[in-house]
Amino acid sequence: MPTPLVDAAWLAAHRDEVHVVDCQYVLGEPGEGRRRYLAGHIPKAAFLSLEEDLSAPEGPGRNPLPSIDAFVESARRAGIGDDRPVVAYDQAMVGSAARLWWLLRHVGKEDVAVLDGGLEGWDVPLASGEEPVERGDLVARPRRDDLVDRDDVAARLGEPGRVLLDSRAPARFRGEHEPMDPVAGHIPGARNVPLDEALPADVADPDTEIVAYCGSGVSACALLVRLAAAGRDDAKLYAGSWSDWSAHDLPVATGEDT
Repeated sequence: MPTPLVDAAWLAAHRDEVHVVDCQYVLGEPGEGRRRYLAGHIPKAAFLSLEEDLSAPEGPGRNPLPSIDAFVESARRAGIGDDRPVVAYDQAMVGSAARLWWLLRHVGKEDVAVLDGGLEGWDVPLASGEEPVERGDLVARPRRDDLVDRDDVAARLGEPGRVLLDSRAPARFRGEHEPMDPVAGHIPGARNVPLDEALPADVADPDTEIVAYCGSGVSACALLVRLAAAGRDDAKLYAGSWSDWSAHDLPVATGEDT
């Protein structure tokens, strides 16, 4: 299976060889993802909720990472095991499918991809309602090299060789508009790489360490998918992201990249 991205044509041709998981999600509308899944999904796809399965109830930031045990249980309930590759999708690569991609790789499952373009690019008839899903047997083999926390980011601000990439919209990055968090702006030294813009050429430099963040650690996973597709599957996630950083009286920058 090609990773980290597959297109709709590939998935249609190989549908019976992979396990498909729907991760549709709408920011600020809890439960809307499941409603969309029930209304229309790729046939035989299971469903995992960003709010209930791919996040924890409490922790750093708005969408804290689930514990390893909680995530593995959700994944098994959705039919994920070690026997088949997984393809995750959301409606338009908004980040929730990429979050599942990241979490599966975080627990050691490498044969996972995201449907490029999401459900919007899928032109085969959809199914509706619940799907019968046989429980999976995923075994966790957690990684230790793909994640950073607030203390690590703060301690290494401005360190040569580390690049912070912020995937939020430019107005949020510059501090002109902040609809979600109490403080506007970005982490000092970060560079803005919105999901609809090209990756900076210098991210290909293997001597740089890349850390991605966003508002709450969701759309940053979509940036990590793009980086992996460009050959940088070693980039790391700051899962708490701006919602964690801005809540702790840490340095804030505004305006363009600094």
